[in-house]
Amino acid sequence: MTKQKLDKTVAIKITDFDAFIFDLDGVVTATASVHAVAWKKMFDEFLGRYSKDSGTPFREFDIQADYLEYVDGKPRIDGIKSFLASRQIELPDGSPDDASGSETVYGLSSLKNQYFLEYLDTKGPQVFASTVDLIRRLRAGGLKTAIISSSKNCLKILETVRLTDMFDVRVDGLISEELGIEGKPAPDIFIAAARQLKVAPKRAVVVEDALSGVQAGRAGNFGLVLGVARAGDKEDLLQNGADAAVDDLAEVELIHNDSSDLDRPSALERLDEIAEQAEGKEITVFLDYDGTLTPIVDTPDKAILSDQMRRTVVRLSEHCTVGIISGRDLADVKKLVGIDSIVYAGSHGFDITGPRGLAVDNQVGAEFLPSLDKAEKALNEKLGSIRGATVERKKFAIAIHYRLVEPSRTDAVEAIVDEVAAGHNDLRKARGKKIFELQPRMDWHKGKALFSLLETLGLDRDDVLPIYLGDDVTDEDAFRALQGRGIGVVVWDEPYETAASYSLDSPDQVGQFLTALIPLCKGKDPS
Repeated sequence: MTKQKLDKTVAIKITDFDAFIFDLDGVVTATASVHAVAWKKMFDEFLGRYSKDSGTPFREFDIQADYLEYVDGKPRIDGIKSFLASRQIELPDGSPDDASGSETVYGLSSLKNQYFLEYLDTKGPQVFASTVDLIRRLRAGGLKTAIISSSKNCLKILETVRLTDMFDVRVDGLISEELGIEGKPAPDIFIAAARQLKVAPKRAVVVEDALSGVQAGRAGNFGLVLGVARAGDKEDLLQNGADAAVDDLAEVELIHNDSSDLDRPSALERLDEIAEQAEGKEITVFLDYDGTLTPIVDTPDKAILSDQMRRTVVRLSEHCTVGIISGRDLADVKKLVGIDSIVYAGSHGFDITGPRGLAVDNQVGAEFLPSLDKAEKALNEKLGSIRGATVERKKFAIAIHYRLVEPSRTDAVEAIVDEVAAGHNDLRKARGKKIFELQPRMDWHKGKALFSLLETLGLDRDDVLPIYLGDDVTDEDAFRALQGRGIGVVVWDEPYETAASYSLDSPDQVGQFLTALIPLCKGKDPS
């Protein structure tokens, strides 16, 4: 249940929802004001020329009235047409190739974008810290997140403020154009995001600051439409479709279950329940390696797969598709496992190989290799004096292990990692169990790797039930991606907040669970 409290705080019970969909401008970033200035400059220049040519009085573009009423939250072309219609001005559409400033709708659109990018490069986008904090809390609680924007500059802005990895899905102006999505107040862009998140609209929250945005959320029958009244227009947002409204997202209180609800039922004890979900579907199983198929050990080279576990995985692969998604390099994990009948995804899914010559090399990460090389060299030099710290270079990442470091020195290790990361804006720091990792700063994680694998294998279908087993923070992205679509099983020694549906307490139990899956897979053609 979601409530608007008297003290203006909005309380949201996170178990009521599976995902939050955020608008970009005005909700995540303070670029709405930059857009408004760019709109005003473009329109005032045009209106001045139009007034002179037509002999009509000049009336400037009003940011307070015209921006909010006609262009805020809408695709650029729709906003221009809407505003021109309000002034009884007709212009030909022209084409996307029209020169910037041409007396066509596309010409004005290009000029507005030019001014926006100029302002953006000069000032840089600002981020609402309270929004980022809310997103972090949501993801820690196992919810999926998406970003939507009518802007074609969405990805550029996210990359500039280093927030690409905060969202599972992005639907922006470029994607909307490709898909033929109608702009707000039509709900299409939100529905497209929910579809890509694989959640029902009723299980998703729309977070918007524009009137057209809350209208779209209401039209799409989303579970909750939350308005953000940056301009003090809370009542307008409520009247136009918001279920609740806040001045800032710091006013959102997330209600979690009590500590006993952190527990997840044992996958072994709920086999009947899992069998029910698998009824009539083709099971496919994906596994992490370290801590899931093997126990956690002091150094990576000691994580050896037991003969018994290898036999279990081989038997399972005879009845269903089995894949391993690991942060280790592809060659490393393939050598350690040594099974020809399964699929391997190394470097968090950048490198993929498998039976029958399957080979996919995600070359997007290749541009980060020089930066990773330099960071690796710096880490080796700076960490050399700290006993127990080891630097493990992978193709697309650098792992810094500190399990053997004296507890009093772990802060020093992290400080060095932060220092090196600060010198490489294209890399980001991630955490795991007694490990830091520098990875390419790009929109990629195990959840995306999992669905990339399913698509590559022809298994991204409604009649396929993906099951993913993992034990670490990086596996939470895969658990989130599978919510409402498959089954996540966390391997842990004690409960914590997770997006997984079931749990196991050790690699031994993982072996038992994989064995128990074999009868559920029998009779289905191995893919």
